[in-house]
Formats: sequence, structure tokens, C-alpha cells
Amino acid sequence: MKSKSFKYLWVGQSFADIGDVLYIVALISLLYSSTGSPFYLAFLPFAITFARFISGIFAPILINRLKLKSLLVSSQVIKTVLLLLLSLYVYIQIEAMSPFIVITFAFTISFFDGWANPARDAMLPRLVSSKELVRANSFLASVDQIIQLGGWAFGGILVAAISGSYVIWLTLLLYFVSTLMMFGIIDETQHEISKDKEKAFWYVLKEGWAIIWRNPSLRNIHVMLFIESIAHVVWIAAILYVFVYEVLQESEKWWGYINVSFFVGLFIGGVVGMKFSTMIEKHMTKTIIMTSFVVSVMPFLFGVNSNAWMALIISAMFGLFEQIKGISLQTGIQQSTSADMLPKVYAAQSALTAITFGLSTLFFGYISEHYNIRVVFILAGILLVMSAIYALKNKNSLEVKKVA
Repeated sequence: MKSKSFKYLWVGQSFADIGDVLYIVALISLLYSSTGSPFYLAFLPFAITFARFISGIFAPILINRLKLKSLLVSSQVIKTVLLLLLSLYVYIQIEAMSPFIVITFAFTISFFDGWANPARDAMLPRLVSSKELVRANSFLASVDQIIQLGGWAFGGILVAAISGSYVIWLTLLLYFVSTLMMFGIIDETQHEISKDKEKAFWYVLKEGWAIIWRNPSLRNIHVMLFIESIAHVVWIAAILYVFVYEVLQESEKWWGYINVSFFVGLFIGGVVGMKFSTMIEKHMTKTIIMTSFVVSVMPFLFGVNSNAWMALIISAMFGLFEQIKGISLQTGIQQSTSADMLPKVYAAQSALTAITFGLSTLFFGYISEHYNIRVVFILAGILLVMSAIYALKNKNSLEVKKVA
């Protein structure tokens, strides 16, 4: 992984990801101090998720017309300009901010951010050799978890120390550096814009979905991702907070500890993926099936458990095996799809997981409010068992089958 372009990609994306975390922490602080309303705090992540869903639907249109590097650069440039406008608005209207305007900025920034992740994931196989793909995916997963692990805590400290408005200006600097890094990427893959008149607007929109459906390996992986997107909702902050309070009967600091242990598990999983990348690639289908069954047990154990320390261990173990499984699925998608079709597949995946996760959040929120919170984790465990059984039943078609 000595490619300079790969270094530009992960460094640039890391600066952007850190900025994304910091400015959202800042907005949460500013919205709460301005309105005192929990509704706006809850609506902010919903708006961000919905924006990424919309972006994922329309991303294929841009992917069909632009090189991946151009898509990454233009996405980051637009996000930087929007954040500059948001910074100026917050600076001018700090005492009388409109929650609608602030959330609209967050929605728009997230919409353009929705281009970046499919483009980054699709570009990765172009910048590293096939032998380094598992290792590269593991490395990026570890970096992502370090950012998630430290970003929210660091963001909270920064907001407390220098206020949310200054944190947004800091994010602007991070976005600017990220944009410069993106310009340094060299992608030598030829990009051909189809001149086929039959490839109309709606054809392009559904092209990624059609590729997923036609390829047995991709189809089965995305069935698993769909089921797991529903089940993973139980790990969102709101449900964990209720579990800590009602079942563990601990203070909110244990809610933070469990979140940290989960991200530590994800990070360790990324390191394990790097260490044993060759073995994982050689036995990818077996790895997916094994980790799927291990992961499916964790929500059951977590839901019936009442000991706070045991909850930390289970959370970390879930993160570890979930990361290894995720790396295997990610690599399987990259190896099962041609370079020109991969961005469209990731765009479809982004839309699928975003809308599924968003709607499932409402469903599990209803269940947790009207039933015992343990029921939520049992339901999640059942879903993950279904996903694992599905993987076992379709193990032959999970094998990598490269499309033309």
C-alpha cells in the first residue's frame, strides 16, 4: 500500500471525516443552546441520513458523467463552500439562529457527502493491487474507527473549550486540507461516458440495482446487508441509553463506556483484518459465515445481561467480529464487480442501507417505547441469525464471480 494516490485518498478522506464529526458535534451544541429543544437534536441525524439516501439514489447520474476523482474533488469543494457559508451565518446570527436554516445546511452538506463514500470505496481497487485489497480495506476500517472513537469525544471537549462556532471554523480548515489531498490522487482508469441513447435517466438510476440483482454474489451480500441494517439499529445512542438506564441501572457515563468499547472492538477487528488479510482473502466465504453466526449471538447475550462490565465485553466482541465480517463483505463486493460498475453498486448500496436504517430507527424506537427494552435486542438477534443462515444456505453463490 505504498501508492501515493492511496495515501492522498485515505488522508484526504480522514480529514473530511474528522470534519464531519466535529461540525455535527458543534451543531448539536449550537442547536441545543439556541432552542433547548430535544426535537431538533433528534431531527438533525434524521435529516443527515435522509440526505445521504437521496444522494445515493441520484449518484449514478454523476458517476456516469464524471471520473471518480472529479466526483470526490467536486463533492469536497462544494461541502467546503457550504460550510464556509454556514460558518458565516453562525457568526452573524449566533444569538438568533434559525434551526431550519442550520438543519438545511446540514442536510445539503450531507447530500453532497453522499457522493464521496461510494466514490472512495469504488476507487480503492484502482489504487492498490488485488493482493493488497483486504489489507487496504482493513486499514481504512481501522482509520474510520479511530476517527469515530476519538472524534466525538474530542469534539465535545473542543466545543466546551472554544464554543461550537469556532469548531465549525476549525472544520472548515480540515475540509480545505481534505480538498487539497483529493487533488493529488491519480486515477489512471479510463472513464468512458456511454453515448447509448437508450441509457436514459431512469436506466442510469437503476443500473447499480440491476447489477446487484443479476450477480448472485452481490445479490446475496446485499440481502445480508439489508437484514443487518435493520438489526444494527439497536446500537444507536437512544436505545443504548434506555438499556443502560433501565436494565443495567447505571448512570449515563456507562452509556459512553459501552459506545467506546464497541468502537475499540471495531478498531481491533480492523487490525486483525490487516494482520490476517491473506488468510481472510483465501477463506472469505467461510469467514463471512463464521463471523455472521458469532455476531448473531451478541444481541441475545447483550439483551439478557444485567451486568455493566459484561455489557462492555459483549459490546467489544460484537464490534470485533462485525468489523472482520464487514471487511470480508466489502472485499467481496469489490472483487465481484468491474471497475466501471463498482461506483454504481456502491451508490445503490448507500441508498439501500440509509433508508433501511432510517425507517428501522423509527420501528425499533416504537418497540423500545411500548415493550421491554430487552425485546429490541432479542429481535435484532433473530434478524442476525436469519442473515447468518441465509449466508450458510447460499455459501456457494457467495464465492467471488467477477462481472464483465
